Amino acid sequence: MKFVASVVSGVASLNKGLEDGRTQMVGLLLPSDFIGHPGRTRIEFDVVASSDVTLCCFDRAPFQQLLTEMPHISQRMIELAMDELDAARDWMLLLGRKTAGEKIATFIEMVVRRQHFQRRDGIKVDLTLPLSRGDIANYLGLTLETVSRQIGILKSEGILQFEDKRRFRVVDMERLQAATGDDDDGAVIF
Repeated sequence: MKFVASVVSGVASLNKGLEDGRTQMVGLLLPSDFIGHPGRTRIEFDVVASSDVTLCCFDRAPFQQLLTEMPHISQRMIELAMDELDAARDWMLLLGRKTAGEKIATFIEMVVRRQHFQRRDGIKVDLTLPLSRGDIANYLGLTLETVSRQIGILKSEGILQFEDKRRFRVVDMERLQAATGDDDDGAVIF
């Protein structure tokens, strides 16, 4: 890579290909996420736009110089890397231990958190699923039918309300968070 970038708007996925042509979605890039690693000239994943994406790109060499000259930017890059590591650990938990319903609830809770639309004053704001249901299935290691069925359960239980296939609002955030299987501090309830 000759540049690094920050996602300004839109959604992209990180995919890893196997020799036999299979691919696995291993992460999502949402606004404010960073693409590339300073000091590295290669990225080990394919970045695929899932929607129209706007990037703020920086030539690698001047950006690396900026990190040297401005330590607070370097510190922010470390914070982003730590956030990415935490997300990867959460991802391992999600794929390894959570039920289909917990996976869907966790994904939707992440969408709410990342889109910053869940207001503290209780006013419900419309949100948008950043991926098609097929892409959500790939991302979560589920089938399309399972994704649709689990979203239907959240709708029928009055937790979510959908305007169409992608636009929705959270009717009951507490019940959505309970459906993730996580306890209040983010760990799994056993």
